[in-house]
Amino acid sequence: MDRYDGAREKKIALLKRLISESEKIVFLGGAGVSTESGIPDFRSGQGIFNQDSGLEYRPVDIISHSFFTKHPEEFFDFYRRKLCYPNAKPNKAHKALVRLERQGKLFAVITQNVDNLHQMAGSKKTIELHGSVSRNYCTSCRKNFPLAYVLESTGIPKCDDCGAMVRPDIVLYEEHLDHTDIDRAVASIEKADLMIIGGTSLTVYPAATFAQFLPHDRVVIINKSSTYLDLQAMLTIHDSIGDVLDEAIPKRARKAKIQEGKSSVSQEGPGYSDRTASKRKSKQDKQSDKTEGNH
Repeated sequence: MDRYDGAREKKIALLKRLISESEKIVFLGGAGVSTESGIPDFRSGQGIFNQDSGLEYRPVDIISHSFFTKHPEEFFDFYRRKLCYPNAKPNKAHKALVRLERQGKLFAVITQNVDNLHQMAGSKKTIELHGSVSRNYCTSCRKNFPLAYVLESTGIPKCDDCGAMVRPDIVLYEEHLDHTDIDRAVASIEKADLMIIGGTSLTVYPAATFAQFLPHDRVVIINKSSTYLDLQAMLTIHDSIGDVLDEAIPKRARKAKIQEGKSSVSQEGPGYSDRTASKRKSKQDKQSDKTEGNH
């Protein structure tokens, strides 16, 4: 135990030094960031894909575009029960990243999660690769609706203006990711001097390939399970993402002045939440065989 603790202390100390010496840090996070807020991941033993869907279909099939189109009522039944956690709160990982941003060091948070917890914690430089359950829109007139509207409706949620179906602004299997978000994520990584990857096993694409845009001696992995980058990264810590970030990121540091409008990441506000109707329509209409999904 002493040997393990010593190794951990040295790794935390190294992470602190890397953060201190860096000015443009990018964080890439996956489902493991939110599990400490009570939101299950997808692929672990207790993950959503290994849970009983309550229907005659597998969870992995339910969250696809084709299933959503053919069986919308069953989709929303599963969606409300398994994918929405309106009472979840930001955990230590989310809050530590906000501290890092306010210190002027965090260049971008690239998240594969759809739970909006980074923004709830206060992050302003968030890129949501797979959308957000907090945003919903009418598939006909494009009117916007909050998550509560979908949760409080029964069956298929309908627009209160035109009566068409309301859908969540998330990326399902067989749907394209928004290329603008991908381009911004890659551009952020290419400008970074340190990339922290946390709470992801790096098996979901294209996020799994993002580390290739930065030399691996500037990559840190924090994840409970192993990843394909563990032996290549400068530093790998198999531990709780919340505990590690909370220890490594100073709680009282001098706040650097963050100039608005000069970041290539956050020129459209927190999480790019004000997506245009044309952007949504493009995402809905485009379909391709993909492996990324919203997890």
